[in-house]
Amino acid sequence: MRINTLAAACTLAALAGCASTGPAATGVRPAVPGQAKNVIFFLGDGMGINTLTAARIYAVGEEGELAIDTLPESAFVKTFSNDAQVTDSAASMSAYMTGVKQNNGVISMSSDTRSIAPTTEGNRSVSRCANGSAVPTLAELAKARGMAAGVVTTTSVTDATPAATYAHACHRKLEQDIAAALVPGGAGYNKALGSAGLDLVFGGGAQQFTPLDAGGKRADGRNLLGELQNKGWRVAANTAQLQALAPNGQPAIGLFAPNHFKYEAARDPVQQPALAEMTAKAIDILANNPNGFFLMVEGGLIDHALHATVAKRALQETVAYNAAIQTALDKMNKLDPGLKNTLIVATADHDHTLLINGYSPRTGKTTPTNAGVLGLVRSLPDGKVRLDKDGAPFTILGFGAGEHRIQGSRKDVKLSDDIAAGDDYHQEAVVRTRSGAGIHGGADVYLGAAGANAELFRGTIDNTRVFDLIKSAAGL
Repeated sequence: MRINTLAAACTLAALAGCASTGPAATGVRPAVPGQAKNVIFFLGDGMGINTLTAARIYAVGEEGELAIDTLPESAFVKTFSNDAQVTDSAASMSAYMTGVKQNNGVISMSSDTRSIAPTTEGNRSVSRCANGSAVPTLAELAKARGMAAGVVTTTSVTDATPAATYAHACHRKLEQDIAAALVPGGAGYNKALGSAGLDLVFGGGAQQFTPLDAGGKRADGRNLLGELQNKGWRVAANTAQLQALAPNGQPAIGLFAPNHFKYEAARDPVQQPALAEMTAKAIDILANNPNGFFLMVEGGLIDHALHATVAKRALQETVAYNAAIQTALDKMNKLDPGLKNTLIVATADHDHTLLINGYSPRTGKTTPTNAGVLGLVRSLPDGKVRLDKDGAPFTILGFGAGEHRIQGSRKDVKLSDDIAAGDDYHQEAVVRTRSGAGIHGGADVYLGAAGANAELFRGTIDNTRVFDLIKSAAGL
């Protein structure tokens, strides 16, 4: 496994003092013909091919298109990690962000870094990291070139996927340390982000920035939001405050939930903005940098719904993720007609075990009166409900592993389209797991790309290769 040597000398023990070794920022960076000045990387967490296909049918029918389907270039991505056939989000996103294969659980470190869970001392998680070295991320390389950089997610901003963009840790559960990596000049700050740090961070996770006596989880007593405000950062805590952020060069952090967002269909739009809204505001702010920008946008709750084996929620989250892609395409085409200086890449970090059972007639999109892909399998050409060997109906969608498995014969199963299309119906699984513990799948994932150098993305490529192609496309 190859290791990017730009920061190989920066050991984990000295991460707080790890400075970027990339080229120094030097004023305005002129647009270079053939290079992408702006890069937007979309990550649908857990969005395997079956999830993407089912979401398409759910939202627009079999013949319809989601935003990701309109991206003109495409590839399949291999997602195995350094130590596992099936990756977790930390290892896969870190591979995208650094070009280095990681062990499961590791956040943007060298491939020899062992994933060691922290211990607990009172209310505090204590790192046991003493191995490996930090490797540069795309965000760090962008900041070193004088570009703006930001992170947008529907999970906690300290969760594995966003963390891999801006932090380095031997274990993804070191969320308080990960939060501290964002605070310029503070203890634990990731100096590889430059003196000023990221330009914006939008998502959930306020509890990781707030001390215990203020209702948060920080046992060190630090109020990171207060520290950021003292350094000139603007802070938003609801949708109105997000929308009020002026598109200027002043950094901003918006934390709209103590931990993760609620699912899209249950989200309070007054408190928690849509992923598309956060994406739009992020572009408005970052596009003011004359040197261009790097933006990472994660639809993180796709994965949460699939772990819970509630397919309807997963499909709704996938639709919301695609709405954010469409928002970015629309806004960037106005700012940069034809995306001549902008690269947009959309993919997933790993698959899940969602299944699409055949041979049902085409259902079209799901509506209040049509269960669509969420409904029961029927026969052709009569449309009668198809029965299994035990004489019971079964759904189009299912899972390889999940909490809902019928014990013994299914002959007494009572199932209808209305039940199967319920908001929180858990589709049946082949292998039973504990509640909420559906598992990742190991299949390749889809990648779509548009704009400057999008044609580089083709064929079947490793997730580390995606880093190389983005780096090359943007001249980082």
